[in-house]
Amino acid sequence: MSERRRPEPRAAYRWFREVGLHWRDNDVYGHVNNVVHYAWFDTTVNAWLLEQGFLRPDARLAGFVVASGCDYFAEVAFPARVDCGLRAGRIGSSSVRNELALFRHGEALSLAAGQLTHAYVRWPERRREPLPPDLRERLADLRAS
Repeated sequence: MSERRRPEPRAAYRWFREVGLHWRDNDVYGHVNNVVHYAWFDTTVNAWLLEQGFLRPDARLAGFVVASGCDYFAEVAFPARVDCGLRAGRIGSSSVRNELALFRHGEALSLAAGQLTHAYVRWPERRREPLPPDLRERLADLRAS
């Protein structure tokens, strides 16, 4: 059995976005339900892609999630403010492992850490497509130092 991941510091991540936390995100146990963490991860990756100009309505390249996971270290509940950190992990020929972590606003250690692996395909044919050089370059800038 592998060793359980531990919280990481903010400095381990390259790009951040504050994610919206709503009253409805709390579950019957009084904390944010685990499915919300995945929505925050997806929103953060797509916000970065939009900001970089890679997610557009006319784009012929689409990233499909082919693997995901999350480790939880601490609870969070409304009305906390939460930041999501993003860095690029493994960059393959047509895929990237996006590594993400959630932080209470102003706190140094992550409350959860996860990953979304995107495989890139030509749209709408859905055939694997190599990462374009400009996307590969921007992803390299997202790698942890």
